[in-house]
Amino acid sequence: MDSAGWKTWAEGASSGLGAGMAVIPYVLLRHYRKLKLSDQETLLLIHLISFKQVEQKDFPTLEELQEVTGASAQSIAQSLQKLLKAGLISIDEELDELRNIQYERYNLSGLYDKLGRLLAAQEKNRPSSQSWDKQQQMDGQEEGHNLFVVFEKEFGRPLSPMECETISGWIDQDRYPEELIRMALKEAVFAGKVHFRYIDRILLEWSRNRVKTANDAKAYTQRFRSGGRA
Repeated sequence: MDSAGWKTWAEGASSGLGAGMAVIPYVLLRHYRKLKLSDQETLLLIHLISFKQVEQKDFPTLEELQEVTGASAQSIAQSLQKLLKAGLISIDEELDELRNIQYERYNLSGLYDKLGRLLAAQEKNRPSSQSWDKQQQMDGQEEGHNLFVVFEKEFGRPLSPMECETISGWIDQDRYPEELIRMALKEAVFAGKVHFRYIDRILLEWSRNRVKTANDAKAYTQRFRSGGRA
């Protein structure tokens, strides 16, 4: 977007036209065909996410979905049936105890679970560095080869799609070695701050100080803890 276009958008946002933004998982946009989704089905999922995040509508009507997609009610119903059958969405029945009213909502946990598994499968098939292989053989941790498994064990829960994307970004975009990411995770566990923002700060600090290997990280950490200069 050029400067003039950005200014126009910003003015619209300030007047309420751009108020409210939905967070759409990039992995859905990037790999929806691997989930055997059509363009229309993907657009429908995006609108379900947007309705929930921006308008706080957990169960938009067919008429509302028609309005934003431009598709017929029959076509939308068929797409919803396919998404339900594929386990990407489900419909939960809830009870408003205060008003004693039963209502329904779309549950998208199936979609996020499949997106997370897709990212994990891609990472599992990624060639690893020789130093990483040697370290895993020495530790006797076969499952440690998969960073996603290592993180899930330390966090004590499955990773979210956004967290999986963060790990992929460290490897693909920031080019951090896998052994360095694992060391940063260990440092976060040692500090009792097991969350992604803290781990990202560790990796950024190491990058600024030219820490490139696990041995570099160990030496840097020892100097830091002893109060020496990095």
